[in-house]
Amino acid sequence: MKNVEAGSPVNDPALVTLRRNLHTRLVSKFDFSAADQMDRDQLVAQCTNRVLQLLEQLGSTHSKQDQEWLVQGVLDDMFGLGPLEPLMADESITDILVVSPDRVFIERNGLLEQCNAQFRDAAHLLHVIQRIVRNAGRRIDERSPMVDARLADGSRINAIIAPLAVDGAQLSIRRFPKQALGLDGLVQLGTLPDATATLLRAAVAGRLNIIFSGGTGVGKTTMLNAASAAIDTNERVITIEDAAELRLEGGHVVRLETRAANVEGVGAIEARELLRNALRMRPDRIIVGECRGAEAFDMMQAMNTGHEGSMTTLHANSAKDTLTRLESMLSMGGFDMPIRVLREYIASAIDMVVHLARLPDGRRVVNEVVELSGSDENGIQVTVLHTFNLEGVREGQLHGRFFASGHKPYFMERLHARGLSIDPSIFTAGPLSHKDPK
Repeated sequence: MKNVEAGSPVNDPALVTLRRNLHTRLVSKFDFSAADQMDRDQLVAQCTNRVLQLLEQLGSTHSKQDQEWLVQGVLDDMFGLGPLEPLMADESITDILVVSPDRVFIERNGLLEQCNAQFRDAAHLLHVIQRIVRNAGRRIDERSPMVDARLADGSRINAIIAPLAVDGAQLSIRRFPKQALGLDGLVQLGTLPDATATLLRAAVAGRLNIIFSGGTGVGKTTMLNAASAAIDTNERVITIEDAAELRLEGGHVVRLETRAANVEGVGAIEARELLRNALRMRPDRIIVGECRGAEAFDMMQAMNTGHEGSMTTLHANSAKDTLTRLESMLSMGGFDMPIRVLREYIASAIDMVVHLARLPDGRRVVNEVVELSGSDENGIQVTVLHTFNLEGVREGQLHGRFFASGHKPYFMERLHARGLSIDPSIFTAGPLSHKDPK
């Protein structure tokens, strides 16, 4: 992990104290009524000039670099996310995790590292969290100490404070690229081979019902979004998410988002309610950003009642575990039936599970693609189509290969009926050619 850089201004207590004093002085003299009449650029310019004037009045002899750091820090505290602003500007960062005021971690290319961003103290961290939450139209305090919300740029945030967070406020920010990756881009990254990308395009275009599963941060939503490019642009697609992340193309996409309770603790709208309402909106397909509870019951109903081509994501450790978790969620959702009937219901609703995994070096791969072929007394029957085998480490690098099992899926007839043809060689048993990760 990368530690705080020795020469960083954040290591100079005098500079940190000075920045805090500059911020306090600026706020004490700030004309908020006049600020209402200015746009952001005018406000930033005025505040910058004012900070420089304050430095001059204090007889500052700091270097230009230190002055720039002081000014930027004050502006970030006034208008942005404080010390997190530079991290938010770095598009290579996918996650920002604040553990304590002086311990901030980031994720790049699937690997965590500690960065040199620091808050002044616990009060400063809490102030930034409250600003983020307030701008998202939410609140966080002792009565409501946990919040999920979305920033204006689409980033997803989770904040939790005392008394639930024993060691102090915690902040997690999940960021998304401005340009959504397509399947070709994921092939270039080594996430999946061309053959699997071809299979996914045909499966989506052929209106198969698909679950994308995997652990936290393995790219389930990214893969779903990439595969959704194969949806006909004339189809009416309704998406349901806790925080809108999907960026589907096409002119007939309706995006719905759940709502948390207001400050009085009322008004919450859960995914299940949105899903039921979506069924009345004449959808061709329904996409649920993540199934995690009782909404799985309604999702299965939608898939089993004519809304073919629906998709969702689900947290699981393997493709087989995905189905076990789905059984549990259906039971929680009120599907009071014998387990045999429950499994038949799942097998008739789901056509394919695409399971993703994160390798030890941070790389994300499509670990399994399986077809559901029915159920019997032994459970839901799955057949592996494509898989990834990790083969070991050579010259310090992880190596593995994608393989086809040799099984030709039963849904091929459905795809042919829709005028879709797939080169049968992508199912020929053996290794699948793929790009080395970039």
